[in-house]
Amino acid sequence: MSREFSLAGLLRIRRIQQDQAASVVSRAASRSRSVRARETTARQDLDQSPERVTSAVGLRAVAAARSATQSMLTELQSLTLDAETQLSAARRDFTQARVRSVGLEKLEIRHDAEILALDLKTEQGALDEIASVTWHRENEGSRP
Repeated sequence: MSREFSLAGLLRIRRIQQDQAASVVSRAASRSRSVRARETTARQDLDQSPERVTSAVGLRAVAAARSATQSMLTELQSLTLDAETQLSAARRDFTQARVRSVGLEKLEIRHDAEILALDLKTEQGALDEIASVTWHRENEGSRP
């Protein structure tokens, strides 16, 4: 049995892919939070329009501002949906990358355990040989 895990190179690639997928999830989550925060701010701005308008000019200004804010809110809702979709896809890709890594990691753990068992068996054999030789040397002179 080879002392080095034969799939170590593939496992390194899988871990790199997993790290890259985790990075994509992080960026997608950040973007999603940012877009949701902007949408919340736009909703608050829309709710905080003046309650009393004293002139026609003021009324037109409020209507224009509300219309612009509503348009921006619609666009932000679309961006939020897109960001959530990207986040969901990134999480799915990360999960798939993780699944591909886990199988190889389990094989590596099993390989390492087999190597350790082999090393311990070899060491025990050497200790038994030393003990046997020592016992025979000590008991050689005590024979009648």
